[in-house]
Amino acid sequence: MSLAESQSGRPSGSGRGSPRALFSALGFAALLTFGGCGDGSTGFRPLYGTASIGGAATQEKLAAVDIAPIPGRVGQRIRNELIFQATGGGSPNPPQYRLDIAIRESVISTLVQVDGNAGGQIYNIEASYNLVRLADKKVVAHGKSFGRASFDRVTSIFANVEARQDAENRAAQSVGEELRTRLLAVLSTTA
Repeated sequence: MSLAESQSGRPSGSGRGSPRALFSALGFAALLTFGGCGDGSTGFRPLYGTASIGGAATQEKLAAVDIAPIPGRVGQRIRNELIFQATGGGSPNPPQYRLDIAIRESVISTLVQVDGNAGGQIYNIEASYNLVRLADKKVVAHGKSFGRASFDRVTSIFANVEARQDAENRAAQSVGEELRTRLLAVLSTTA
């Protein structure tokens, strides 16, 4: 029998001040605190989950966004990325919103050599967007999204073209993913 057992008459692991009791109490307090975070009263909602938002699932609301055509190859890549993320390859819902996007592209040369040739470049996209509710033609959200991807320049012209197109595709995918996240955030709070 240990000293703690002899003084209290019971095993030391089951006492009121024992570590096990302390952890049990803390666990119960954490359960009470964080257990209520998912209900509607706290304003906490899953962004990517299947929980309802204003009577419709998140994916259903996103599928009701008509993405207007964007000029250029990179614009088409961004549009295709958004359509696929909104519908998952299925058919879209009847549109309730329209997303208008205008892009601005630029290339920055880096690692410029003495003879003026660039060893690398950075491809930039700036996408300005407006989310318009079709019922009243009101702009619900607007903002800018940015994408950036670097690529190396070599002596082969074909390799340079392919490297730039790969950088454009990566930047377009980045912008598409960011715009999807922004749309989900707006649509989760808009009725």
